[in-house]
Amino acid sequence: MCTRLAIPIDPVAAWPTASMAWASPSLAAGCASLANCFLSISSAPGFSPMEYGARTSQSRMKPSASDAGPRPALAAAAEAAADHDVLTPALNRRGFVAALQRAMAYCQRHEVPAVLLYLDMDGFKGVNDRLGHAAGDAALVAVARMMIGHLRESDAVGRLGGDEFALLMLNAGQEDGRAKARQLAEALETEGFVWNGERTPLGGSFGVRAWDGHTDAEVWLTEADAAMWVRKKGR
Repeated sequence: MCTRLAIPIDPVAAWPTASMAWASPSLAAGCASLANCFLSISSAPGFSPMEYGARTSQSRMKPSASDAGPRPALAAAAEAAADHDVLTPALNRRGFVAALQRAMAYCQRHEVPAVLLYLDMDGFKGVNDRLGHAAGDAALVAVARMMIGHLRESDAVGRLGGDEFALLMLNAGQEDGRAKARQLAEALETEGFVWNGERTPLGGSFGVRAWDGHTDAEVWLTEADAAMWVRKKGR
């Protein structure tokens, strides 16, 4: 008979180095033993350090025999769904804000840079008016997939509502964010989305705001949003 030890773990400090391309070398060395413990988790399909804190908080306690059955699985599925957009593969606003909170705590603790990109689609109403709302939904899905495809696994993409998206990049600064915004703007135009066999280009305005000691996710989002509007009005 073996004895099970329950050791509480800080979800921010314990993110596995196997999935942390953005971690500093000193942090990676210090967490090498933790990486071995969490290797099986970080190797799982779809694992993202941005969601690790939420997952570990759910997995610290093993269900007892009396908990066996569909209820725990349903509860976990419901909580996961509450953080994800109902239309696109991106996080919803709640899930993205939670990712920002974890990122700010990590950046503060380990002096890691981060940058936030705020995207507002240009001329999106015209897509709905010309092609219909079903086409508009398909365009939003295509935008989310495109952004996820152009980012690292350690980054996060959220749909904040309507045709507004946000992207969080760790271990990246203001210039990195601007370069990524240019890349994504070009991809929006060249890749666009396909509807009824025809490819339609899309456009968007990006606001870029680097982490500067922010402790409030909504303040950081507001500043990135303001930067986006300056960009949109100047076009």
